[in-house]
Amino acid sequence: MKLTKEESQNIIGGAGVTGTLINSLIKGFNTFMDIGRYFGSSLRRLFGGASCPIR
Repeated sequence: MKLTKEESQNIIGGAGVTGTLINSLIKGFNTFMDIGRYFGSSLRRLFGGASCPIR
């Protein structure tokens, strides 16, 4: 079944912000922040001399 041009222009939906979209954006932001936190902690330990010696 094909829609006419008039019928296809009357279709509404699909462009809203959903809970799933917001959840995925928040998870991505939290992952980005965790990576920065781990990288900053490792740099602080490396330059601060607080790392364990390798035997």
